[in-house]
Amino acid sequence: MSGGPDQDSNEASTSASDAFQALADDVRVAVLRTLDADGPLSFSELHAESGVDTSAGFAYHLRQLDGLYVRQGDDDRYELTAAGRDAIRTVSAGTYTDNVERAPIELAEACPFCAETALVATVSDNVTEVACEGCSSPILGLSLPPSAYADRDPETVPDALDAYHRRRIASFDDGVCPDCGGAVDASVAPVTDTGDDDPPRVQAAFDCEVCGASLRCPVALTVLDHPAVVSFYHDHGVDLSDRPLWNVGSEWGERLLSESPWCLAVSARLDDERLSLYVARDGTVAEHRRRPIGGDGEASPESDRSVDDGATA
Repeated sequence: MSGGPDQDSNEASTSASDAFQALADDVRVAVLRTLDADGPLSFSELHAESGVDTSAGFAYHLRQLDGLYVRQGDDDRYELTAAGRDAIRTVSAGTYTDNVERAPIELAEACPFCAETALVATVSDNVTEVACEGCSSPILGLSLPPSAYADRDPETVPDALDAYHRRRIASFDDGVCPDCGGAVDASVAPVTDTGDDDPPRVQAAFDCEVCGASLRCPVALTVLDHPAVVSFYHDHGVDLSDRPLWNVGSEWGERLLSESPWCLAVSARLDDERLSLYVARDGTVAEHRRRPIGGDGEASPESDRSVDDGATA
């Protein structure tokens, strides 16, 4: 008979205060940097790189890291644990230490609301806000680690933001938190601060059940990599990856068809054809359909509601 889960597991836990306290010295952070760059290393090699005068003093610092951030291999050399690699790379990214501000960056894409080419990206407190100078509409606000702004031409920041958050949205939509790997609760929820819209506006809502990371975005952004969408755009000679998240195309629309039973239609019209995806309450695509549009341009029943919910993360 196999053992129960407790018998088969080999888990250890350290309090958050102890974990952060272990890093509360420049010497220890330097040890992690050295091992990340050159490890595994022996005690004497690490001591020589540390700048600490005595071996006893250096041994004290190493003990604070041992077991959690570093470990000794079979050859007695020290190497980083998985937590050590994550810790030093988070420090190197400036997540806890750097605060980035940037002057407004003019974007080439038109505002999805007023169709004016007046979108501007502004970076403050490590968050890039995209808004329209013409109609003053906020489009989205998405964060990036400070390292994403460092040594990067300002003009390339929007491309980095787009690439980074496409992958985050895809990971959330797959049910895996992009920050901690935890399980994600996904739903399509009404937007609560829009007044008396009729029908109500909705958005995709993702919340990690472990670390609390969250994302709110237009539902259309969660279906961009759906096979039906990729095929539809390919057949019409359009590459969706060429379009940024803040303006994936005016051809997109969404409409809440029914709340009981729940049915949200997300659609895109290209040339004389429309693709409609029917999205369930949990954000999954329950059905999709392609059909031609008549020469008079008559719209399908669920069509032509613009995708206008802002994204926040």
